[in-house]
Amino acid sequence: MTDVAAPALTAKPVRRREARRRSHTLLYLASIVVGLALWHIVASGYSSFVLASPLKVLVRLGELTWSLELPRALGGALQHMALGYVIACAIALPIGMLMGRVRFINDLLDPIVNLIYAVPSVAWAPFIMIWCGLYFEARVALVVMMCAFDMIIVVSAGAHNAEKRLLDVGRSFGASGWQRFRLILLPESLPFLFTALRIGAVRAVNAMITAELFLAAVNLGSIMKQSAVRLDSAAVLGVLAVLCLLGLALQELLLLIERRICVWRPGRSS
Repeated sequence: MTDVAAPALTAKPVRRREARRRSHTLLYLASIVVGLALWHIVASGYSSFVLASPLKVLVRLGELTWSLELPRALGGALQHMALGYVIACAIALPIGMLMGRVRFINDLLDPIVNLIYAVPSVAWAPFIMIWCGLYFEARVALVVMMCAFDMIIVVSAGAHNAEKRLLDVGRSFGASGWQRFRLILLPESLPFLFTALRIGAVRAVNAMITAELFLAAVNLGSIMKQSAVRLDSAAVLGVLAVLCLLGLALQELLLLIERRICVWRPGRSS
């Protein structure tokens, strides 16, 4: 009797997870469909010069893709976005961990981080133009500025809120500082680290297009500016749609990685 009941008990959580996953997927698709429908309804009341419909945007995206203008622009934009994001992670993750665990470093850096964070990131664009010029280095610098401080704050909060009792247990069993970090502090902080990575990814997309519009107009920023001059709202909305999809794809990729790694968290297992 026990041998028969065990597989049934094991199958129930699996079926519940599958049901939740299907429900999530359906709601996800439904929200997109409803959004597109509302967009189409609103656009039908305006000229296509003012607000293009989803179908016209799709057609325009097809034209930009077929001419290779959009793929080339997106490829160029992704280069400085990815480099800036990697540099921001390399700065924010260790600084955030140190601020969260070392009181002296937190007291030293916290006022500076909060002062800089309080300034709108785009306000740094004129200084970046002076320091780095208008081209690739300046775009990378703006991405770093717009990502790093958000990530530092989230990572430091995660490291600070790590369960002290677990660290004390590791210390009582003679674990070294590196072992406590690797086996206790890092797993405890992983949810905050992934949250910081997701926030940084969205900020990187934001910074990428901001840099291309405020500095030298290149890549996607150039397409948007030229399309706005021609009153081509379909192309402008098409670029915005690409940016939305890029941000969404990065979010989902990081969430997938988080679910694979943080298998001990409720609702995070695959």
